[in-house]
Amino acid sequence: MTSLGPSFGRGAMTNPLTDVRNSDVIMICGGNPAENHPAIARYINMCKDSGGIVISVDPRFTRTSSLSDIYSPIRPGTDIVFFGGLINYIIQNKKYQEIYLKNYTNASWLLNPEFDFKDGHFSGWDEAKKMYNYATWGFQTGPDKKVLKDMTLQDPNCVFQRLAKHYSRYTPEVVENVTGMKKETFLKIAEVYSSTGAPDKSGCLIYAMGLTQHTVGTQNIRAFCIIQLLLGNMGMAGGGVNAMRGEANVQGSTDMGLLFHTLPGYLPSPNDKLHPNLQEFIKKSIAPDSYWVNAPKFIISMLKAWFGDAATKENDFGYNWLPKWSKPASWMHIWDNLYKKEGIKGMMIWGQNPLVSSPFAEKTGKALENLEWLMVADLFETETANFWKRPHADPKSIKTEVFLLPVASMVEKDGSATNTSRWLQMRYKAVEPLYECREDSVILHDLIYKIKELVKADPSTPNPEAILNLTWNYGGHNHSADEVFKEINGFEVATKKQVPGFAALKDDGSTTSGCWIYSGMYPPAGNLAKRRKPEKTGLGLNPEWGWAWPVNRRILYNRAGCDLEGNPWNPEKYVIKWDSSQKKWVGRDVPDFLPTKAPTDPGGTLPFIMLTGGQGRLFVPGGLVKDGPFPEHYEPIESPVENKVNPVQNNPIALIFKSNIDKYAPLHDPKYPYICTTYRVAEHYQSGAITRKIPVTVEEMPQVFAEIDPELAKELGIKDGDDVELESIRGKVKAKACVTTRVQPMVINGKKYHVVGIPWNWGFVGIDPDSGKDESYAANLVTENVGDPTSLIPESKALMINLRRA
Repeated sequence: MTSLGPSFGRGAMTNPLTDVRNSDVIMICGGNPAENHPAIARYINMCKDSGGIVISVDPRFTRTSSLSDIYSPIRPGTDIVFFGGLINYIIQNKKYQEIYLKNYTNASWLLNPEFDFKDGHFSGWDEAKKMYNYATWGFQTGPDKKVLKDMTLQDPNCVFQRLAKHYSRYTPEVVENVTGMKKETFLKIAEVYSSTGAPDKSGCLIYAMGLTQHTVGTQNIRAFCIIQLLLGNMGMAGGGVNAMRGEANVQGSTDMGLLFHTLPGYLPSPNDKLHPNLQEFIKKSIAPDSYWVNAPKFIISMLKAWFGDAATKENDFGYNWLPKWSKPASWMHIWDNLYKKEGIKGMMIWGQNPLVSSPFAEKTGKALENLEWLMVADLFETETANFWKRPHADPKSIKTEVFLLPVASMVEKDGSATNTSRWLQMRYKAVEPLYECREDSVILHDLIYKIKELVKADPSTPNPEAILNLTWNYGGHNHSADEVFKEINGFEVATKKQVPGFAALKDDGSTTSGCWIYSGMYPPAGNLAKRRKPEKTGLGLNPEWGWAWPVNRRILYNRAGCDLEGNPWNPEKYVIKWDSSQKKWVGRDVPDFLPTKAPTDPGGTLPFIMLTGGQGRLFVPGGLVKDGPFPEHYEPIESPVENKVNPVQNNPIALIFKSNIDKYAPLHDPKYPYICTTYRVAEHYQSGAITRKIPVTVEEMPQVFAEIDPELAKELGIKDGDDVELESIRGKVKAKACVTTRVQPMVINGKKYHVVGIPWNWGFVGIDPDSGKDESYAANLVTENVGDPTSLIPESKALMINLRRA
């Protein structure tokens, strides 16, 4: 959530799943939790039962929409216009929470006078280089180098006035003409949701990949954050910006460094130019006037966890043994590099099925053909493991050596998962692995020790210290998950005593911690992820059920849930409050700010302690979000209409690959007249690698289908159940026609456009009726290989296709 904190809490829910029951209004955009995240649907219904209002905004009328009080369709890829309209409505109608806005956000900060937005670009645009210089995206400072502010919010250069000016263009009429949302529906949604700007009210925003998988995906969520900051909904019970996840441990995987540009705990991955040594790495990891001043403690404790006694002050704690990245290695970059035969010879794929889940699947398939070897570790054979047998491939010409390792399922191993609420919970082995299946950790253990053996025997191995000094004391075949958790939590090197939390970490090599945000989950008292004590707060925060990072805090930024004196905005649903008699914060959660500070002390009124200045960001400076400090609408790379908000059609710095196989339909191409969006279904799990091999789930949802509105079906002579073919400029996919009013044609600037929806859960390996047929097999055969410039996530939710009977 870039407007609230860089890296920290990236994509995490600020409030737990259970907390949505406390909302006065829930707005769900780009997500279908009733079907894809059903655990939260229970709490949405509890909110409704208590008088709360639920809003669903989605291109399709989904099962979630059927739970909602207000529903509106929206054209895929136009969410920023809708959110911009809400921001404009909130400001024009003075629905914002003024005290909160002035004191807990950077609304009063004075912007660089040179900052501007003109002709579709922010200031600093270099047309020749097609990139931004971010020098003007900053604030005015005084002689003491501190940011200048205008607490009246009247200065034309203050963030609030610039925000108001920027979104004044996003009128209800523009919202209707660009998104297809009816003006009267927009105004109803705006009125209802902005009512949560009252101090004692709270509104919750829920999203999923329907918002993120766009070339403006980061800015979609930024716009969400701006709305919540304006209305004072951050830090409140029933508030927050909350990401739905489609898998139980997505949060845990990113927490632990799955992303190429982050290490565990969202520390940056070392870059060969930016971080040539430990001193520069530490210097650039520190954000002044925020909790990130403690970054050296987190970094050095992590290096001690990784390299143990070999990490000393004299060798910079082994920092030089870490690999340094020079080129982006995001998901799309990996496949583009592999397709171009740039540097990748072998690949290990654990529990993933990219031939089905990646955008532009045919490019992924051809890229796999360039590998010398491929190792797939999974429960079953997948499309990826069988890429050389995919339809239209020539197995005789593919030289890749493929290894398939059968791994244990989640019920056949001990471990943990960190859900979207940031809750770390233990999961226990129910049965022993079947046949030759082995736990991932056991396979990895043997692999590490074999690599150590090979490196030791070959003195010419580059950077051998990185492997030979790597600590690996987890027990192998008799491993204990507790040993891993102890290292993640951290301990004192001299005594081996577990540290109580990250506040105890040191930067002198005397402590370890594999992931600083998880420090505290295994204190001297034991593994807190094992706890299963019942709820006792009355808000559903469940403070003794598992453990939540950071420091078991359930609602992030909860200091913002109180006024300047520490009195809760909503006394009935307070999270924390200041007890003047005890001179300390008390309540139902761990306070999220400098906990020793009284409300009126320096720092005592700053809820967003991970940010420089301690205030939420309506304006993001310095290129932290690469395509603009304010979210701005740009059309998807493939769109049926011209951009009516500004004269620049697409995000000017979108990630666009231009290999000889990448193609994009031009504007107004008559060959591809229909809008397409992708999604998933409840009956199949992700790419379907497991569920498409289970008879009961295949019986429930046997074949891929395309949702088509009745008007378009009639026009094309398509009947329900017919075989149809969806074609983009990149490929084709076949599906069963599902003629339904769940999708409706949309009127954009007086012209009608049809939207077709298709789930992406199918492939060519399984027991469904189409399995193994020599035909198009996956929805991602038609999607583009383009992405967001900040998050580098692909745009899979808005593209142009043709449609015909097969």
